[in-house]
Amino acid sequence: MNLSAPTQIVFLLSLVIAIVGILAGLAVIPGLPISAFWIVVIAYVVLAVGNLLKKV
Repeated sequence: MNLSAPTQIVFLLSLVIAIVGILAGLAVIPGLPISAFWIVVIAYVVLAVGNLLKKV
């Protein structure tokens, strides 16, 4: 399995999702229907998929 660097768009997308998760965990963004932990996990999965696939 060869890993490649994620594209800039995938990296920025995962960064934005992670920031939303952190802000939800700090109660800056209240009322999200999903837990802050799962939002951050989704951000990590997006980044991992960006590393595993070549041109995402």
